[in-house]
Amino acid sequence: MLQPLKCSNRFRNALWAILFSTAFATPLAAQDDANTVQLDAEAVHNEIVESIANAVIEAAIDEQALDAETGLSSEILDPNIDPTELEHRLIPLTQPELGLLAAEWLEIVRIKTLDVMAAQIAIDRTDGEIEQAARDQLTELAHDRKLLFDKYAKVIAAWEKKGGPEDAIAEYRAYRSAIIIEETRTADFKTLLAEAGAWLISSDGGVDLGKGILILILSLAFLLLVARVIRRVAFKWLGRIPTLSKLLQVFLVATIYWIVLAIGLLIVLSAVGIDITPAFALIGGASFILAFAFQDTLGNLASGFMIMVNRPFDEGDYVDLGGVGGTVRAVSVFATTVVTPDNQIIVVPNRNVWGSVMTNYTASDTRRVDLTFGISYEDSISDAIRVMDETVKAHPLVLDEPESVIRVHQLADSSVNFICRPWVKTSDYWTLYWDLHQQIKEAFDVAGITVPFPQRDVHLKGSKGSPASQN
Repeated sequence: MLQPLKCSNRFRNALWAILFSTAFATPLAAQDDANTVQLDAEAVHNEIVESIANAVIEAAIDEQALDAETGLSSEILDPNIDPTELEHRLIPLTQPELGLLAAEWLEIVRIKTLDVMAAQIAIDRTDGEIEQAARDQLTELAHDRKLLFDKYAKVIAAWEKKGGPEDAIAEYRAYRSAIIIEETRTADFKTLLAEAGAWLISSDGGVDLGKGILILILSLAFLLLVARVIRRVAFKWLGRIPTLSKLLQVFLVATIYWIVLAIGLLIVLSAVGIDITPAFALIGGASFILAFAFQDTLGNLASGFMIMVNRPFDEGDYVDLGGVGGTVRAVSVFATTVVTPDNQIIVVPNRNVWGSVMTNYTASDTRRVDLTFGISYEDSISDAIRVMDETVKAHPLVLDEPESVIRVHQLADSSVNFICRPWVKTSDYWTLYWDLHQQIKEAFDVAGITVPFPQRDVHLKGSKGSPASQN
């Protein structure tokens, strides 16, 4: 279906001529030979649309009549030009041309400001109904002047983007700011109230701002919903990749979530008419300073990324990170959170984690339990080995492969020490560790094997005449 077109009177007649010639002339000619020629409705429709588009483009080109004095298009000097059309027409202009255009628009707003000034003087010199009529006129003039100032600001902004002189641009902007400030300062309360009320109910003032705020709120709510849905989908998709650790999955999902929010926010701000170009310039200028101010933070960020890529540990692993032992609860891009066995929560900066020795006790499926037991020198070594071997094999958590190792390890000062090294699933390590300590001690007691206390023999040698030598 054809959409209504916004066009000037200059080529409106051309459009109607094309419509009539294409839509009506062809069917009339086809009536002479209706039995042999059948019109394709879709082809006719496309022909009409293409003809209209060509007419609009040609008419827009024809409108590029140049002003004799400035050499600029007469359309771009029209105070009633549509703001969107003005933005389009500013694009091809060069920096010198924009400088000339800025001077022309300065004169346009200056003339309108003279009308506003005259209305303000009329208010000061009159009273009663005449004063109210002058105030209404002032409100209307101020509204029209605001629209001109908005277009004036677009011209100045385009001039600045294409390298216009900073001093001249600052002077042009200062003119607008000074007028608004001075008029606000010198206006009476009734005038300010009338202008505020007119702005609130105008379609391009308060109503437009309210629509923009409402659209912004709804867009942000929808953006959050979309970002969460994408995060959920990304988490499920990344979870199917076995080579990715949980830490890296969480990091990638969070990165995708914030990227979607950032891009969506830029789109929303652009859609409501907010210029986001200064934000990029600000970020670019501040990034160099922030890089020095947050060296430690950036170091933690880089270390966190290395941890996630190399995967020395994962969430739920029991680790020792430079002397801090516990279960890894979470790893962010800046720090690693560890929960100790007594439920203390320790946050370790990633720089300290990556720069220290990392021990992962739960990375493997199986683990060896290292135990040491001692017996007295008077007890039988073979009996002790038999008791420990039977106790170890009887425990249901001990694995058959690899085979347990029980050997004499050391002839200590007070005891003969044995090593007892069974293998167990990593998740059952502490259960077996505690069980075997208890069970082997109880088995030694039943077998009459003694676990000696540390002892030392002391021999006293005294001189002649001392009590020790006389005894």
